[in-house]
Amino acid sequence: MAPPLHESVPLNDSKQKKTPVPSSLWLGGIAFTFAIALLGYGLACLPAFDRVGPLACAILIAVAYRQFWGYPEPLRSGIQFSAKQLLRLAIILYGLKLNVDIVLHQGLGLLVYDAGVIVFSIALTMLIAKWLKADTSLSLLLGVGTGVCGAAAIAAVSPIIRAKDEDTAIGVGIIALVGTIFAIAYTVLRPFLPVSAVAYGMWSGISLHEIAHVALAAAPAGQDGLAVGLLAKLGRVLLLVPLCFLLMFWMKRSGSVQGETKIAFPWFLLGFLGMSLFGSYVLGKQLPVSAAFHTVVAQLTTFVLTMAMVGLGLNVNLRALRTKAAKPLIAMSITSLLLSVLSYLLI
Repeated sequence: MAPPLHESVPLNDSKQKKTPVPSSLWLGGIAFTFAIALLGYGLACLPAFDRVGPLACAILIAVAYRQFWGYPEPLRSGIQFSAKQLLRLAIILYGLKLNVDIVLHQGLGLLVYDAGVIVFSIALTMLIAKWLKADTSLSLLLGVGTGVCGAAAIAAVSPIIRAKDEDTAIGVGIIALVGTIFAIAYTVLRPFLPVSAVAYGMWSGISLHEIAHVALAAAPAGQDGLAVGLLAKLGRVLLLVPLCFLLMFWMKRSGSVQGETKIAFPWFLLGFLGMSLFGSYVLGKQLPVSAAFHTVVAQLTTFVLTMAMVGLGLNVNLRALRTKAAKPLIAMSITSLLLSVLSYLLI
């Protein structure tokens, strides 16, 4: 019996029979995620939505489409390609945003703060989630997103902990929303805080969720504050790689992987690290490039990640979201608030 159009079939169902998919439908699925990603960018140009960004807007449109028109079943293969393969490509390209040379030469001291932030965020989120009896997988994704680098961290960790596609999409949406609220709150508080521009930038960099959130919040502090904020944030991005390998080790030791099932090695993380090294020591040094090149690559990375999030967002069932996301959201919000307060006291 064929699955209903509005239901999502598990991607790893070994019992599901594989039938050849026409290339036109595969390309159609990719084009579908491309079109919704474009709509997300368009929605992000409107007042209020411009604060949230295209990533969250595209997920919102994808989720709404699923609820009103169901899952576009004939296009599933192309949509899955966007959700899985394009997601890994986006993470690899994201490595170009990390300048390893700058972090190692100027930000080693900040790495201590960054490591503490990651441990604090994950541990506290999971502790509160356990107390609230919240969904473990979604709570862990939100803890990682809060501690490391938002959507990119959630996307990198989700295949390792075997999170459901809908959990990944929900986690990214929540991170984008809560992170934007906190970033705006920082800019409002900035004129009233008795701290220097550099200290304020450091506070933003070690406590906010996404690189974009750090840029938004630290910009009012001037070039020095923005530079320190981004440096602190890049240190957290750098720590994503060892965190992923620690999670792999934890998954194996905790018994989460049963029988002969193995965790697939996250090769895309090596691509992420390779691109980081390439961008740090080759681009601009051995291979001269313009500022426009970096801008285009950054925009391409964001768009590819947005297409991937569309593919994941189409798996979201709002009925499950109402009961599943509330408690992890509370846990993550409390953690974010305490992280902001404690990190401010430490700067």
